[in-house]
Amino acid sequence: MQISKRVQELPPSGIRAFFDLVLGMKDVISLGVGEPDFVTPWHIREKAISSLEQGSTSYTSNKGMPELRQAISKHLNAKYKLDYDFEEEILITVGVSEALDLAMRAILNPGDKVLVPEPYYVAYTAVVHLAGGVAVTIPTSPKNKFKITAQDIQKAYSKDVKAILLGYPSNPSGGSYTKQELLALAAMAKKLDIIIISDELYDELTYDYNHTPLPTLPGMKDRIIYLNGFSKVYAMTGFRIGWVCGPADVVAAMTKIHQYTMLCASITGQIAAREAINNGFKEVQRMKMEYDRRRKFIVEQLNEIGLSCHMPEGAFYAFPSIKTTGETAMDFAKNLLNEQKVALVPGVAFGRSCEGYVRISYASSLENLKEAIARMKIYLAKSRGKG
Repeated sequence: MQISKRVQELPPSGIRAFFDLVLGMKDVISLGVGEPDFVTPWHIREKAISSLEQGSTSYTSNKGMPELRQAISKHLNAKYKLDYDFEEEILITVGVSEALDLAMRAILNPGDKVLVPEPYYVAYTAVVHLAGGVAVTIPTSPKNKFKITAQDIQKAYSKDVKAILLGYPSNPSGGSYTKQELLALAAMAKKLDIIIISDELYDELTYDYNHTPLPTLPGMKDRIIYLNGFSKVYAMTGFRIGWVCGPADVVAAMTKIHQYTMLCASITGQIAAREAINNGFKEVQRMKMEYDRRRKFIVEQLNEIGLSCHMPEGAFYAFPSIKTTGETAMDFAKNLLNEQKVALVPGVAFGRSCEGYVRISYASSLENLKEAIARMKIYLAKSRGKG
């Protein structure tokens, strides 16, 4: 059977390809998959359960339940003074993954370029490619906590560049941006007249300063497609609910694609999401405090065993260098898995320039993290002894 050339050219997810190796292995401590280890808070689950018991099993509006869109609009206004019309400027999607896909298909023409800072979440370049665009990656370094600058954008710019896709706090590096840093990026994007697709899924998991949504910056709201959702912050990965806020014409275009593909997000997930955004703040703060405790522990321990690691500013990932081992990222990850039963993700899954790094998720219990560090220490001692 003939397969689309565009799909044939698309590599499999570097995360999933590696974790196929983990399947069937026993006693593995997995620090790889980016999923909260917390169960969705009970009052959110209870709302989903009661909705099923009451027979809420139908389609919703293509755009999503008005009650959820109103709740999101109210939340953004109360927290950030952001004003989005729930009828015309908000769309509920099947996770932020669908939102990314819709955004690219709605704005890109064949050959349009999208700037993507590297390291990047594995789907970023893929959705650009599938929409007929060209991803232009911008390598970063630990010297700047894997963040781009306005000068980086200007250097990578060409006349075919239509947008930049920015995810912060970052998966996989944990890097994020202060308001001053964002002002500089926004000014450059405005100067070059490029759209910003801003993926802020980990917004509430920002540790050292307050998160600033890009649309809150002066004169930027109409230039930004703002993506967010419930998976990470509220520990609701399986509910698959994301949202898009943006100019009415862009949201309408995304909705047009959405209604022919997904139709609508799950009504059960939407009901649960409304409960989360209305009443979930205390649980979010409780989980954030625990992530912060683990963040400080894992970074301190990684540096102590000789794997240089910057302090992530958000999300729940550490991105240490393994260059001192002399191994490639893939070899390090495979050998650590086979010899010490610790699973993490090779940095090359997140871009070519990320050779020499690995992603560690600290969305795991402190006990697991302590055991993983102990096993990594044994592995490093043996491998260095061989050298």
